[in-house]
Amino acid sequence: MKRKSTAVWNGTGLEGKGSLTTQSGVFQNQPYSTRLRFQNEDGKAGTNPEELLGAAHAGCFTMALSFQLDGAGFTADELTTTATVTIEKEPEGNDFVINAIHLDLKGKVPGISPEKFQELAQVAKKNCPVSKAIKAPVSMDAQLV
Repeated sequence: MKRKSTAVWNGTGLEGKGSLTTQSGVFQNQPYSTRLRFQNEDGKAGTNPEELLGAAHAGCFTMALSFQLDGAGFTADELTTTATVTIEKEPEGNDFVINAIHLDLKGKVPGISPEKFQELAQVAKKNCPVSKAIKAPVSMDAQLV
């Protein structure tokens, strides 16, 4: 199974702008830019890669936890996960680094002990595909056209 998303960028890094499109069509030429990424802290003017990474991680982790719960004989009434992605400028140079992702989970799961809930949440965090991808090597093909 493969999923594709496409980014198109026009102009300089600082003043240019781009659009994001997903294979599913959920995003069709969704605008993004440096201004939207770094000068719009509340995020209401448009999306950015960190927000999308956070959404992917929260969604993947929450789904993985639901499978862990099911395998242990529990069904969640509700699982809500907020992923906070921290990006900061590196001390040396002008590069930025994502140096943390924090998952804040709230769960309503009838009949489960707090200890079992923590155990299954840790397994889901470790094993969800997005958690693993964050540590994975990145391959690339680059061609000048």
